[in-house]
Amino acid sequence: MNPPIRDWRGLRVWLVGASSGIGEATASALHARGAQVLVSARSAGALQAFVAAHAGAQAWPMDVTDAPAVAQTAGEILARGPLDMVVYCAGHYREMRASAMDMADLRQHLDINYIGALNVLHALVPALIAQGRGHISLISSVAGFRGLPKSLAYGPTKAALTNLAETLYLDLQPLGLGVSVVHPGFVQTPLTSQNQFTMPALITPEQAALAMIKDWERGAFDIHYPKRFTRWMKLLRLLPYRAYFPAVRRFTGL
Repeated sequence: MNPPIRDWRGLRVWLVGASSGIGEATASALHARGAQVLVSARSAGALQAFVAAHAGAQAWPMDVTDAPAVAQTAGEILARGPLDMVVYCAGHYREMRASAMDMADLRQHLDINYIGALNVLHALVPALIAQGRGHISLISSVAGFRGLPKSLAYGPTKAALTNLAETLYLDLQPLGLGVSVVHPGFVQTPLTSQNQFTMPALITPEQAALAMIKDWERGAFDIHYPKRFTRWMKLLRLLPYRAYFPAVRRFTGL
């Protein structure tokens, strides 16, 4: 569905949200494959530590919720040459149920997980269209497939990212651009470390990065891992509501 990526050497890849977790692991794996890696996040210290350990990588500190800062950073990056790929990894996650709504945290989820992606896209898409090539990858989640307990804040923002990626593909694929959406299951990151329940099929960020790179290389649009878990989540997505709601309550105990 996308042009396969057969050789990473020399490709300029901008990873937004790469100070830890999946973003950092993916940046490291792409650097090892010869890509010119550009990393962004709010934590300048974490980015500098990454650059110090990965010769040739570039740090571009940035808050994705600050639209003017995103536009300025994107402009400076593009002024140094075309981008071959942008990966939106920035994310925020806290458990939330409808019985304990926190409006400030709801907005923070929306601003980082979704509006931040729009800020990056708004700054980059015209340039990618003009150059007639490039790839956009958005990190969503299986939590965006359907409603889940304790996912009042997080799930809807990931559902929005999935829908956004689908729409981007329809609009941009005919113009020569690649688009993919990534649906991770449980990955051992600072975000998931707060979970107080057993996470089935838990994998490391390094395993997640390898799965993602493998599917980018073969030109996939829908990337999901680990498949021994995500395939079950995809099946749940197909159930009618009268079967889905009881199945989720039984599976989660909530």
